[in-house]
Amino acid sequence: MPVLVYTLLRLALFAIMTAVFWAVGMRSWLAPLAGLLVAWALGYVLLGRQRRAAAAWVEQRAEQRGQRRSTAADEDARLEDAADDAARANRPADEA
Repeated sequence: MPVLVYTLLRLALFAIMTAVFWAVGMRSWLAPLAGLLVAWALGYVLLGRQRRAAAAWVEQRAEQRGQRRSTAADEDARLEDAADDAARANRPADEA
């Protein structure tokens, strides 16, 4: 799963950068914040191939879901719509 790999790499970058800032003496809430900002920039630069693979995987999954087989609920909805349309068509004009 490319999305999982990409997410884990982004989290690893964040953890490494936060640890680096912590190790150089930034021992406050600023270390994770600085780690987040630097990891975001590095991830954008270094993880382009993984990001493209994850985006392609998500797009492929979305297309597959769009082409899914109809379920029993879909068939029930179609039958209900047809029955409703038939009932409306058989109604006299003055009741509409």
